[in-house]
Amino acid sequence: MTSFEAWQAERLAALVAEDGWLNLTDRVEIPSGPQKIGRAKDNDLVLSVGPHHLGVVTATAKHAVLRVADQDLAFTAQGGNPMLRVLGLLLELHSVDDRPALRVRDLGLPRNVALTSYPYDPAWIITAKWETLATPQAQLVDQKGAGATQVTLTHRAHFRHAGQDVMLLATHWKAGKPMFVIRDETAGVETYAASRFLIGEPQGETITLDFNRAHNPPCAFTDFAICPLPPRENRLPFAIRAGERKLG
Repeated sequence: MTSFEAWQAERLAALVAEDGWLNLTDRVEIPSGPQKIGRAKDNDLVLSVGPHHLGVVTATAKHAVLRVADQDLAFTAQGGNPMLRVLGLLLELHSVDDRPALRVRDLGLPRNVALTSYPYDPAWIITAKWETLATPQAQLVDQKGAGATQVTLTHRAHFRHAGQDVMLLATHWKAGKPMFVIRDETAGVETYAASRFLIGEPQGETITLDFNRAHNPPCAFTDFAICPLPPRENRLPFAIRAGERKLG
């Protein structure tokens, strides 16, 4: 198995995992103070799955506790957001701009997805200049599923394609690596309309951009995800026929 095939396998495994994007059923913001939660309409937070009265949840941006039948069940983090498995559900504390929300996954739902990609093309593995900005810059980034959020820009990738200068901004970081939110002329026709994500591999003053690994954001799989949209610099005036295509 090549490194690219291994990456594809890891990508699929993450999507179909219990904490992936395929079994997400709800996302509800959690106001301050104890909140009754469940499927019945008389709850403070009404879910589409689970028992009629699940319990009472109390949350801050980083901590949450669910009280079920006089027992306090704490959400715990294992390398990601705090989560709690209870009564066939996987609850995840997810905060945006310090506003806590609850993601709800139904562990009984099937988790299947068919990913399609362009044929692998080594020409779309680009070595770009990895430039550090003179001073960090605050910038608002629009989001699908929520309002704009502020990020801090520290780097950009610079390369030429088809006679054009391209300056991609790294608006986010994943596991210590820069993430670029991009859109190109295939968007909405061949690829997901809002954006695709690309993780770069920096090596000193250069960065490898393997567009074969450009992939669909969570919002391509569920309406309950929040996804950043590409800044103006990352909306490319040419087609990138590499990486994942839109879902069928």
